[in-house]
Amino acid sequence: MEEGSEAQPPPQSDAEAAEAVEQSPPVPMDQDEDREAAEPMEDDEAAAADASEAADPMEDGEGEGDAAGAAEPMEDDEAPTSSPTPSAPSATAAVDDSTIARKRRRRKKQFPGMIPTEGVRVLRGSSSASSAAHLSGVPRRRGRPPSSSSLRLARELDSEALIALAAGFPADSLSEDEIAAAVLPRIGGADQANYLVVRNHIVALWRSNPLSHIAANAALASIRAEHAPLVAAAHSFLSEHAYINFGLAPSILSLPPRPPPSVPPPSILIVGAGLAGLAAARHLISLGFKVAVIEGRLRPGGRVFTKSMRSSAAEYPDIVAAADLGGSVLTGINGNPLGVIARQLGFPLHKVRDKCPLYLPDGRPVDPDMDARVEAAFNQLLDKVCQLRQVIADGVPHGVDVSLGLALEAFRAAHGVAAEPEERMLLDWHLANLEYANAAPLADLSMAFWDQDDPYEMGGDHCFIPGGNSQFVRALADGLPIFYGQNVRKIQYGCDGVMVHTDKQAFRGDMVLCTVPLGVLKKGDIKFVPELPARKQDAIQRLGYGLLNKVVMLFPYDFWDGKIDTFGHLTEESGQRGEFFLFYSYSSVSGGPLLIALVAGESAVKFEKLSPMENVEKVLDTLKKIFSPKGIEVPNPLQAICTRWGTDRFTYGSYSYVAIGASGDDYDILAESVHDRVFFAGEATNRRYPATMHGALLSGYREAANILRAARRRAKKVDLPEKMNVSGEFKVDVNGEVKVAVNGEVRDAVKDGKIDLDDLFRSPDAAFGGFSVLHDPSTAEPDSTSLLRVGIGARKLGSGSLFLYGLIKRKNVAELAAIEGDEQRLSTMYRDFGTKLVGLDSLGDAGQSLISRIKAAARK
Repeated sequence: MEEGSEAQPPPQSDAEAAEAVEQSPPVPMDQDEDREAAEPMEDDEAAAADASEAADPMEDGEGEGDAAGAAEPMEDDEAPTSSPTPSAPSATAAVDDSTIARKRRRRKKQFPGMIPTEGVRVLRGSSSASSAAHLSGVPRRRGRPPSSSSLRLARELDSEALIALAAGFPADSLSEDEIAAAVLPRIGGADQANYLVVRNHIVALWRSNPLSHIAANAALASIRAEHAPLVAAAHSFLSEHAYINFGLAPSILSLPPRPPPSVPPPSILIVGAGLAGLAAARHLISLGFKVAVIEGRLRPGGRVFTKSMRSSAAEYPDIVAAADLGGSVLTGINGNPLGVIARQLGFPLHKVRDKCPLYLPDGRPVDPDMDARVEAAFNQLLDKVCQLRQVIADGVPHGVDVSLGLALEAFRAAHGVAAEPEERMLLDWHLANLEYANAAPLADLSMAFWDQDDPYEMGGDHCFIPGGNSQFVRALADGLPIFYGQNVRKIQYGCDGVMVHTDKQAFRGDMVLCTVPLGVLKKGDIKFVPELPARKQDAIQRLGYGLLNKVVMLFPYDFWDGKIDTFGHLTEESGQRGEFFLFYSYSSVSGGPLLIALVAGESAVKFEKLSPMENVEKVLDTLKKIFSPKGIEVPNPLQAICTRWGTDRFTYGSYSYVAIGASGDDYDILAESVHDRVFFAGEATNRRYPATMHGALLSGYREAANILRAARRRAKKVDLPEKMNVSGEFKVDVNGEVKVAVNGEVRDAVKDGKIDLDDLFRSPDAAFGGFSVLHDPSTAEPDSTSLLRVGIGARKLGSGSLFLYGLIKRKNVAELAAIEGDEQRLSTMYRDFGTKLVGLDSLGDAGQSLISRIKAAARK
């Protein structure tokens, strides 16, 4: 049975819509980002403006991560003022992803009510209308409809905001990275509103033509001169964080490196040559750093690996194909940076077609009516689980988590779903598809947070790269200093730098970026000296790291049907539901008749206990049951490969998932740096886009920007003694902060924007015992995060206390204050609230973002 999309007339694919929006020269089969056009609606002053809808992201395929070694497949993120009108492309085609029917092939399924709406923003028509009037410089009169130029400008503003939204930015606020980077002297007001439009405009300019470098003066050409500082701030931020001017276009590669943050340039060691490591290395070099990549395998790419398969049979001498043994699908092309790079390199993209027929164990096609009925029941079961977890979240103070599989089975039994054998087999197929999406049995998935990344998934078509994804890897690795065959055993870090010890030699640098898969961190094959903070170790153990395997077969001819890209097979036993449940046809993209069988859930683990020959024979038996009743002979494969990612010592699995007891917060904790010396990237550090190739790539760009920020901080501290016009003794405290003793008083030598955190804590929002608290000034929500400081013992350097810091919910502060004694408070804080105390530099991005907001509010 085919499950397609319910297209609105005229029918238009995501790729076609993207091309219309970006107005770019077509690349054969290329499908880049897609924007949704806004429909005019009246605002409170009867003015027409564009309302925008965020795309309904539907991710499919195999996510990729990356690593120091290779890993497995990751099958599979007041208005300003420009005058004249910004020249970014306007949306000319409307694509409402909410009308796209669910597709069998997609990795994750979305259901009404399952996706939290908190933090998901949409543009409002009224803001665009008023923006248009302000931008055009024409005063508005109440009740007078806007001019056509105002409407056009409002439409373009919303179009650019949608493009920025697809690239990962909030629609109408600063991102956490922008706040941390202090792009504005203060948050809020007209400057922020103007900055957002400038930022969106620059992103849209870049996405309209990623073949050419976007200079700051190019953006300024269509922005009023009075906003030159905003253009400079936005352009600098976007370039440093690789939202623009990234990739492999000749104009990008020919750019000279930026001046380094210090002289000599800091040296960065990158452990792992997967997509995260390669992306970080390229970007760091462009930022002026010295880089060395240390890779355990004898090839780059990690879990992205394309194997060239070739016939050895004399009767079929010319049959060859390129097979992706790891990550294979670009999961959603809207905003996907790999789509940008594919466009730069001229790679064609093949849209994975929606048709996916299902077959019973005896080869009969599944009845369409039963198919629709069971799929509806499957969705209803997930709705019930959603309702249950909402009830638990509302009624249990600290929440409770059980397995998704347990909850689904309880509701299935209670409601008598899929009572007939064929219905149960079909339901098992859908459950296997869910296990494929998460690379884990449903019994291991967190009911509460298994789908925490759904609000951020890339929308648009899911695509294959003809010739395989190693083409990305080769292009990204070209010219980089990569040391292959270096199996990392120990990472040592301290105040004077880092050392990376392999089984052959040692490398020394200023900082290290670790991109190994989560499976390697779980296994403990790399020793960290000193040990990683307990908070990070706990997150490593909480998060799950799952398994997906493949049987890749090259046949003498295409006997299945080259007009489809997927077909499914049902099993009689529930315990075997993930065994060869889905087949991918790569005939149209691999160069030869290639078929890949997927093995998910518990079957993926059992798969590795059998010999490759046994597994291939089982796949052939399955194929014969499907095609022999149709009179189609299944030939023996010319070559076959069985992946074994679970026993691969460079990965120990495929990609991450949210296990029982874990949450999306654990991805953020894994991404936190340690003392500005040890940084982490890879798909398992990307809360928004885990288990995807683009998630790995984006994490590498993210950490390159974080390393730049850390290097600048360190450069200021090193240069400070020469620049300070004071008489005193310089010291370094236990948190690594430079202090100066003036007249016997120890003070901070480095202050962020002349705002000293110690000064702010002299007038805290709450204080009790040795505890003091600063609330987030941007919100008064009970669940918002506050900054907690605790004085511990005597400071070795000078007088006073040693301060440790933590993040705590505002609503928990009053409970903590009501407790008698600091020891009891500490115990309650750890046990009940989950707040752990760390040094100031170990609070991670969330902590640094909160501090930036607190300081920004203090400047007002």
